[in-house]
Amino acid sequence: MTYVIAEIGINHNGDLDTAVKLINAAWESGCDAVKFQKRTVETVYTQEELEKPRPSTFGNTNGDLKRGLELSQDDYNAINKHCRNLGIDWSASCWDEDSVDFIEQYNPPWYKIASASLTDDGLLQHTSNKGKPIFLSTGMSTIGQIDHAVSILGKCTLMHTVSTYPADDEDLNLLVIQTLQRRYGLQVGYSGHESGTLASVVAVALGATVIERHLTLDRKMWGSDQAASLEPAEMRKLVDDIRMIEKALGHGDKILLDKEVPIMQKLRRK
Repeated sequence: MTYVIAEIGINHNGDLDTAVKLINAAWESGCDAVKFQKRTVETVYTQEELEKPRPSTFGNTNGDLKRGLELSQDDYNAINKHCRNLGIDWSASCWDEDSVDFIEQYNPPWYKIASASLTDDGLLQHTSNKGKPIFLSTGMSTIGQIDHAVSILGKCTLMHTVSTYPADDEDLNLLVIQTLQRRYGLQVGYSGHESGTLASVVAVALGATVIERHLTLDRKMWGSDQAASLEPAEMRKLVDDIRMIEKALGHGDKILLDKEVPIMQKLRRK
């Protein structure tokens, strides 16, 4: 079955209650997992970047925003307990080595490496050293860069991604899923940022084994990723449609169904 991840990311806006509501929405939608984003702000961003003006609900600088979006140790403890109680997997895209070590204390079933980190050799190796399955997003990357990342990670699941928010339909290029399958002989998934759910269902028909979509309680909420996210009802529809297309794709062997026989006997003249 296709593994469906609800990307909560930073759509919690730094609020644990919102994070819990998003986890509940993902679980109620039938998702297999939720995913967060974890950064050590002072490591990922330079002091110059942190001091840039950027008004938000957290303050007036980019640093105020980035720090405000980070959940605390207590928050992650609560998230871990809640997900365990529900029976839904959870993990994170870790943007630096310290963040990987932080998430490792919760023994996640896998790690996600964001497209922005695909060329960070140290992070790739550090994540790989944890010995967990890795999903690697390939947005804003060349084939040569993907080749290099795969040479470091070895076996992983590649996630075809278009890193625009939201992505235009004409840019999705879903056939890349099969290109990556042929080139690397690896499992390939799809991390979508488009509006709607149809393209993500088509990705399953093309062979994607993992589907990841951003989840929001309401696209009108404040936040940079909300517009490229699915609301709970849309996520439920996506999961339902994925399960339907899995049934419809079948096993690929051409057979005569028992239920076809009476129709054959009625309609076939010779």
